[in-house]
Amino acid sequence: MRSLVDPAAAAGFLVLGEMRPASEALHPVSLELTGKARELADRRAAGGGCGTVTALVLAGDRLPDPNALIAAGADRVLLAQAPAFEAYDAAAQARALAWTVEREKPEVVLAGATTNGRSVLPAAAARLRTGLTADCTGLDLDPETGGLLQTRPAIGGNVMATIRTSAHRPQMATVRPRNFPLPAPDPNRRGTVRILDLPEEARAGSVCPRAFRRAAAGRGIEEEDVLVSGGKGLRRPEGFALLRELARALGGGVGASRAAVEARWIEYPHQVGLSGRVVSPKLYVAAGISGAVQHLAGMQTAGTIVAVNKDPEAPIFRVADLGLCGDLYDLIPRILRRLEG
Repeated sequence: MRSLVDPAAAAGFLVLGEMRPASEALHPVSLELTGKARELADRRAAGGGCGTVTALVLAGDRLPDPNALIAAGADRVLLAQAPAFEAYDAAAQARALAWTVEREKPEVVLAGATTNGRSVLPAAAARLRTGLTADCTGLDLDPETGGLLQTRPAIGGNVMATIRTSAHRPQMATVRPRNFPLPAPDPNRRGTVRILDLPEEARAGSVCPRAFRRAAAGRGIEEEDVLVSGGKGLRRPEGFALLRELARALGGGVGASRAAVEARWIEYPHQVGLSGRVVSPKLYVAAGISGAVQHLAGMQTAGTIVAVNKDPEAPIFRVADLGLCGDLYDLIPRILRRLEG
């Protein structure tokens, strides 16, 4: 099946900008990917290809500052507004993205591997009849063809696979947040801003919201530099009070394994893993977590991994930079005393 975008006509990079719910702020991954797209586009241009970077933002009542995207590396910012974009309506966003891609014909489309990006890009890729590589941890260009090299963990995180989209366009990928550094903003960069006039079919809502409940204040676990996570090895929900104390001492947040969430010891937004959030903090402390492959795939790109587990054969020790074998209710209080002293 041929893609809707002719490979011979495809050119440039498009980044799907993501906005914070009920806010004018952009998700940091939007700026990270704009900076990475700028780097790749410059290399593509040096090889004779198109070096244009476009950022697309689908917004509700509130519009972000487009200059932030331009300063991060975008040449063009496309803004589209619709009531459906204010709520979490992935189908509406996918239609709008596919409509824009058909007209702009980018060679590459990137989005964050967030809850939003993981929902919108697959649906848009299906509409465009092209492929998608999800949860990438690396992006590069093929030196011979200029095609996008998309690297992601595979087989439960045991190998790193590099994927090419050779025949279809655009080449689409979602990228884990915090894999690329935030670009230093260049206030001297200039770009164009355009408001898109989407047709009704590209902006119509797919759901009828009855009510909204505001999420708890604070950063998501994907944004934490330090994350202290607990699993069934805590043996009781009160164990998370100890982990919160350690997280406060380290200046970080609290995560959890799927087993702990399913036991209702902690809420789902704290879940780390393939069925939860993918995180890449500078420091990851896994307390009472055995290390199932689904959990490892969600955190093994952390800078430093510390495992606390009384089972010396726990799989988590195979990926840990530092392993503490013993009862966490003995070891963590000792760590806290050293931090306080």
